[in-house]
Amino acid sequence: MENRELNLLAMRPKLLNVRVSDNMSSDEQFQNKTIRPIVKLQADLLIDVFKNYIKKRKNTFYELSIEKRLKFIENAVQKDMKFRNSLKGMIIGHFTVEEYRTYTKNSSALNKRMMNIVKERLQDNIQMLDFPLAI
Repeated sequence: MENRELNLLAMRPKLLNVRVSDNMSSDEQFQNKTIRPIVKLQADLLIDVFKNYIKKRKNTFYELSIEKRLKFIENAVQKDMKFRNSLKGMIIGHFTVEEYRTYTKNSSALNKRMMNIVKERLQDNIQMLDFPLAI
């Protein structure tokens, strides 16, 4: 167990612009110490998973305007429970046991924070979701 924890923590990227201080809520501290680094670590996977999500929905995403694409991402992450649970699993699977115990104390609020970060990550990388061109 100890090796798993050390390995999980060691592979997380260090986010230099994210602060954690005593005057933050425990949820905000957890978000900045745990969720943000994991989402950054998983960014390429999250983008690829979303590309597959688009493909499963017959590529209708590519026919939408940029504003509607942003809304499509938001709806997928916030309202498609099967997809949302899959995304949560990709992040929760990188928690240490102690982080998981902390998470379970307020999972509802932390899930909201987690999904907002994932949504923002996908929206910020919308250019990575463009339809692949044949070469």
